[in-house]
Amino acid sequence: MSGYTVMNMMKDGDGKGASATRSAYLTLRQMILTGELPAGEKLKIEQLRALLKTGASPIREALSLLTSDMLVERLDQRGFRAAPASKANFEEILMLRCTLEDMALRASIANGGTAWEERLVLCHHHMNRARQKGTPEFEVAHKTFHMALLENSGLPTLERYCAQLYDLNIRYRYLAAGGARYQKRDIAAEHKSVLDAALDHDADRASDRLLTHYRLTGEYLGQQMDH
Repeated sequence: MSGYTVMNMMKDGDGKGASATRSAYLTLRQMILTGELPAGEKLKIEQLRALLKTGASPIREALSLLTSDMLVERLDQRGFRAAPASKANFEEILMLRCTLEDMALRASIANGGTAWEERLVLCHHHMNRARQKGTPEFEVAHKTFHMALLENSGLPTLERYCAQLYDLNIRYRYLAAGGARYQKRDIAAEHKSVLDAALDHDADRASDRLLTHYRLTGEYLGQQMDH
């Protein structure tokens, strides 16, 4: 179950319990994605209660929801831990992203439509503006753009898998953010090339640009994890 699905479920809940769980879920999720809670770290209920200033029940419920996102692992009789990170795991995520997003992107382009094209242009514009405002805003806009490329596919289950894989990849991408070689890439130009190909309805070129974008990051991250 993806974070998108979980959040919709929690929106249907009532009262302070649902609100506390939602707040704990969002906070813990962000801390795991950014590495503030390191991969593999034991997640102790009492420590998290003090950190988030909430009750044990919302923390447990949030951790259970995060196991569905594959960001947390349940340890038999021993609580929870942040999902471990490894080169093999990253390579699997990269392979799945390339395979599934290729399918979703081609379906989106095949379906076409002015409304989708206009949304792509708008999301790309917002992403470029957010780049100047700092990481948190950019991360939201960046995911919105990448998911907009796929959202015209007419394949909602596939889109949810792609969204979940995006989130699983984020923890690894944070590892590369400070690297000199990573910084030298023209990420904005890579995004623009994907956008242009999608707007031209050139599925082969759009897929090639998108997968190259992912594989360049994958190559760098793989080398980082070898060190």
